[in-house]
Amino acid sequence: MNAPLILPTPGIQPEIAVAAMPDDERVWVPQAKDVWFRPLLLNTVTGGWCNLLRVRRSGILQRHRHPMVVVGYVIRGRWKYLEHPWTAEEGSFVYEPPGEVHTLTVPDDCGEMITFFNIQGAMVYVDEDGRQVGYEDVWSKIEMCRAHYAAVGLGAAYVDQFVR
Repeated sequence: MNAPLILPTPGIQPEIAVAAMPDDERVWVPQAKDVWFRPLLLNTVTGGWCNLLRVRRSGILQRHRHPMVVVGYVIRGRWKYLEHPWTAEEGSFVYEPPGEVHTLTVPDDCGEMITFFNIQGAMVYVDEDGRQVGYEDVWSKIEMCRAHYAAVGLGAAYVDQFVR
């Protein structure tokens, strides 16, 4: 007996099934000095994204807050927030409540950190006084990817496979 034919539901984008850790170094998009992200899902419907964040050689991700929930899982290495006493180590799950301000750092003795993040909403970069100095959302992430992938020879449309 043959399996029933399942037709796609109109308006529903197909699933994504990719190797999270890319073989091609060009897939990592530079975000800051010694900081890169690898997009896995860029969700234009809900405005969030899933990515791997990679930080090397005591990199720092600028002080920021999220207006919505963020969860993470540490795959390699370890990191901490300057504003908290705990350290997220390999295998750690992290929940970030909406509105919390934090500065992600990787210690000097950690050569590389990779963490999976599921980010709902946006990233709002702030200065020491909490004033907004920058902003990222799913649309700016898509544009960062397009520019990077075009520059490294993968083509601007390479990012489209992650956009839903």
